[in-house]
Amino acid sequence: MPSVRNFALGLLAAAVVATASDVQQLKKDEFDAFVKANDIVLAEFYAPWCGHCKALAPEYEEAATSLKEKDIKLVKVDCTEEADLCQQYGVEGYPTLKVFRGPDNISAYKGQRKAAAITSYMIKQSLPAVSLLTKDTVEEFKKADKVVVVAYFDATDKASNDTFGQVAEKLRDNFPFGASSDAALAEAEGVSFPSVVVYKEFDEGKSVFTEKFEVEAIEKFTKTAATPLIGEVGPDTYADYMASGLPLAYIFAETPEERKEISDKLKPVAEAQRGVVNFATIDAKAFGAHAGNLNLKADKFPAFAIQETVKNQKFPFDQDKEITLESIKAFVDDFVAGKVDPSIKSEPIPETQEGPVTVVVAKNYNDIVLDDTKDVLIEFYAPWCGHCKSLAPKYEELASLYAKSEFKDKVVIAKVDATANDVPDEINGFPTIKLYPAGAKDASVTYSGARTVEDLIKFIAENGKFKASVSEDAEEEASAAPAATESTTTSSEAAQETHDEL
Repeated sequence: MPSVRNFALGLLAAAVVATASDVQQLKKDEFDAFVKANDIVLAEFYAPWCGHCKALAPEYEEAATSLKEKDIKLVKVDCTEEADLCQQYGVEGYPTLKVFRGPDNISAYKGQRKAAAITSYMIKQSLPAVSLLTKDTVEEFKKADKVVVVAYFDATDKASNDTFGQVAEKLRDNFPFGASSDAALAEAEGVSFPSVVVYKEFDEGKSVFTEKFEVEAIEKFTKTAATPLIGEVGPDTYADYMASGLPLAYIFAETPEERKEISDKLKPVAEAQRGVVNFATIDAKAFGAHAGNLNLKADKFPAFAIQETVKNQKFPFDQDKEITLESIKAFVDDFVAGKVDPSIKSEPIPETQEGPVTVVVAKNYNDIVLDDTKDVLIEFYAPWCGHCKSLAPKYEELASLYAKSEFKDKVVIAKVDATANDVPDEINGFPTIKLYPAGAKDASVTYSGARTVEDLIKFIAENGKFKASVSEDAEEEASAAPAATESTTTSSEAAQETHDEL
């Protein structure tokens, strides 16, 4: 019969196994040595109370386990205990993720906060910009990610080598790049020198580029080939579609069977517009509310709409019409030809502006925000957003200070309900604050600092045309105001909230 002592030891051992972690917790006095000892490290700077950090924790843990066999280390730093270390690396919000290749080569993590995305991103980061491939390594390389890019060219072809290397450097965060000068291998792959092949786990399996080797041409080909003919919009893909720079055609349907049926029907349209308009299905049961963001009725499916992602314009297809190959082809062709006017959702223009903060709606957005004679700071908010509510009194105070200053005719403090008005900006979280300087409306600056009146004043003074600041007495008064509770929320966190909700 086992003793009580053995039973207790067994429980302790089980607890150790249950809590074993492949993510290493580091303190300031050991961080530098760890980074120097490992070729590549992903570090998470977090706070125990941070909700986004808690949501990331299991994903980060899973990624660490997946990457362990590849000797890619994931670590974390508690910024409430290691404040100096976090300040040293410019941490302003939680979680902040940074990639270290030694203590002096540091870059921001640009992927999604999901285990598969973290794993994929770090594998790409661990590889050279271009991996040299042979017949013995090419098959394994093809499995490195869902999409890999391989160039085949003669070893003496320096021009093709340099061009492909430039593309790889630009897109290394997105895809693994490889190259081979083995003519027999190229022949076995069905290509000749020089060529680029995009291998992928979807659609036709691979796409081949045989045109003249030019950076822009190969870059465009790679991005187009790497995008599914008709993909799926969800939390893991939304950011990529928004960042593509191409309009996105949404196919809303409530069941997988219906989404497949409509996708199969519309494939000829998607094929004809490949590289011009991206097509993707979206689960109307899970994400039907997003239809409202595209000015569709959110309770009538299936539905179709196009979003111009750069200008954030919406082009909903008439929901009273049937979705057929002919009707969608005509709609998409007209959109591409510029014959379809965008749908604009707007609240009424206020009859009078009450209070120091100027209220902007879609119908007066250009008149106020794009007024070239004024620096305009605008908050994009949502009525239900807790962070926006916390900011509101400080934002009112900021507006009052400028309204009483010598810059009252040169600086506008404004706000717009981005849930009730279409705006020409892609807003990835609330609140988003941007400054549109006079004379440079095409070079807006997004605010990412602490949400205090004092810091907002500095931001306007540093980035506006008029370098406008309130008087020192007023600024001192403003600096006494407490910071917003969640003043360190970063734009990446806001974007992740949007993706998760989508």
